Amino acid sequence: MRLFIAILLSEEMKKSVTGTMHELKKAGVRGSYVPAQNLHVTLSFIGETKDAAAIKAALQTLDDKPFRMSFAELGVFDNLLWVGIKGNQGLNKLARHVAAALDEAQIQYDRKKFVPHITIIRNMGGPWKKVSPPKGDMSVKKVSLMKSEQKDGKRIYSEIFSVTL
Repeated sequence: MRLFIAILLSEEMKKSVTGTMHELKKAGVRGSYVPAQNLHVTLSFIGETKDAAAIKAALQTLDDKPFRMSFAELGVFDNLLWVGIKGNQGLNKLARHVAAALDEAQIQYDRKKFVPHITIIRNMGGPWKKVSPPKGDMSVKKVSLMKSEQKDGKRIYSEIFSVTL
C-alpha cells in the first residue's frame, strides 16, 4: 500500500484552486493538471508499507488544536506548479508533531523539509506567472491517512483513516 498523511481541502478551497487552474489553462499553461478530488497538503509521505495499523496508532497520539490555513503564492519546483500556504504556526507545528509520532512508532517516511503547498500541475510548461494565485482560507480540523493507487492509468487518492484535531 502506498500511503501519505495529508490535510484535505474544503470544498470552497478546492473551488478556488480549480478556478485558478482554469485560468492557467486559458493562459496556455500545459501539463498534467491534478484532479480536484486529489488536491491536498501533504504532511508526510510514507510510501510503500504494509503496516497501516502502526501509522493509524501513531496518528491517534496527535493532540493538536484546529487552526486556520490560507493560500499564498503560486510557485514552481522543477516541473511542478504549486499553490503555497501562508506561513502558519499551527500547520508547521502539526507537521512536526506528525513527524515525531512517526519517529516514535519507528515508521519510515520521506524526511524532506516540510514546505506547505498544494501541487496543481505536473510536467508544467507555459506562462504561469500571468495568473493570480487562488484566494481562500479554511479551518483545519482533521488529519487524514491517504492511500494512493493507480487505476485505469489515473492516480486515485482515498482516505483510509482520519483523526480529528
